[in-house]
Amino acid sequence: MRTMKKLIMLIDDDPTNLLTGKNALKDLYDIMTVDSGIRALTLLEAFVKNAKKLPDLILLDIEMPELDGYETLKRIKFHHALQGIPVMFLTALSAADNEFEGLSLGAADYITKPFNEGILQKRIETHLSLSEHTHNLEALVENKTAKVLQLQDAILSTVAEMVEFRDDNTGGHIDRTKFYLRLLVEKSAERGLYKDALKLWDVKSLIQAAELHDVGKISIPDNVLNKPGRLDDGEFAIMKTHTEMGKKAIMQIIAKVDESEFLHQAALMAYTHHEKWDGTGYPQGLKGEEIPIHGRLMAIADVYDALISERPYKKGFPHEKAVEIIVEGRGTQFDPLLTDLFEEIHEEFNEIAKNYKSRAVTAHG
Repeated sequence: MRTMKKLIMLIDDDPTNLLTGKNALKDLYDIMTVDSGIRALTLLEAFVKNAKKLPDLILLDIEMPELDGYETLKRIKFHHALQGIPVMFLTALSAADNEFEGLSLGAADYITKPFNEGILQKRIETHLSLSEHTHNLEALVENKTAKVLQLQDAILSTVAEMVEFRDDNTGGHIDRTKFYLRLLVEKSAERGLYKDALKLWDVKSLIQAAELHDVGKISIPDNVLNKPGRLDDGEFAIMKTHTEMGKKAIMQIIAKVDESEFLHQAALMAYTHHEKWDGTGYPQGLKGEEIPIHGRLMAIADVYDALISERPYKKGFPHEKAVEIIVEGRGTQFDPLLTDLFEEIHEEFNEIAKNYKSRAVTAHG
């Protein structure tokens, strides 16, 4: 099988220099000759736009009209899609200052004319080898990062499932609430609601965070968590501690890791999703915009799912009744702007609920 030659772009305004450079390298590489920096940049832009193969290395003269080699290099290095291409100056300028400036701008090498053909070939070979090694290393890092993120997702999902399997009453709750949350965030962004807060977030991290909003329930005794009926005041006081225990558990993880953006979001969500707009919620009794928007968003997602879901002590409400109850809580339990948004998009909540039906209640159903 024939190995594909590397592509080298040779940029020089002198036709003789272009021919000399091409003849020195054509047996080893595919050579593209360009007679100006401006034309070279135009060509490179076209390659990027049309997803064509970019040069593996660029040989660049300095003394050219309109756009000299220094400025051409600056523009190549400024362009995200081009900046990884190694650029070697091939020029008649031999002063140390010229070489220093070229290397300072990011050139991989600096060779003066007239050049020794063998040395030029060897230096090109070296830089192509380094470039290939760098690309392979970057691919390896990306692959490792993807595997770490995949592992992280798997651990999160397992922890969330452990919470859900302990609680016989909440089958499918975590899956549904994270999709409700995604919907609320995306629609809020479309309408410019809380845009200063939302633009700081990575949506994927936020959805990951939602999976841990009830992680504190791991600490709740089975006789309270799975009681086949309404909780008395003492039992409810115990149940309410799941917000504080959830935050505590997540903060312990944060103390042991470097990358924790989504964990900080998860801690906020776990701690504040039972706060109420009028200040009557728990655990802190926060009021209005004192409640982090993480908690305000999750409050709507969480309550909607609780209303439509069957419990040992109640039947699930129809979607229409759940909507009515949430709208009635506008300005008391729920953020008014987010409640208005929910009222506008509630049918999409209904679709999510239909697509992610609860598993059957087993212990007390």
